[in-house]
Amino acid sequence: MDHKHLYAGLIRLHVLHHAVKEPIYGLAMIEELQRHGYKISAGTLYPILHGLERKGYLTSTEERSGGSARRVYRATPAGAEAFSAAKLKVRELFGELFEDEEPLSSTFEERKRP
Repeated sequence: MDHKHLYAGLIRLHVLHHAVKEPIYGLAMIEELQRHGYKISAGTLYPILHGLERKGYLTSTEERSGGSARRVYRATPAGAEAFSAAKLKVRELFGELFEDEEPLSSTFEERKRP
């Protein structure tokens, strides 16, 4: 079963997280998201970037390097503020999701014991 629709918000947050830290561009974000296990194509990422830009969370400029141009995205002040608010909600949600689970460190220690 495909659960991509559940990850859409996480991908947006991940993109915004990186855009708050530094300017980003599409190919680098695709590679970054793939390192985290997301199978995402340019056809999926660029509409996300454009949507975040339409909502005022990102701004973009075209930058030339050598003979090629690429669109570089930066978080706006509104994007940084929205990301800070979202982080609080994510922390609250994750706390609730994992409140009944043992910490990973204690589980790991139990596995090491004979």
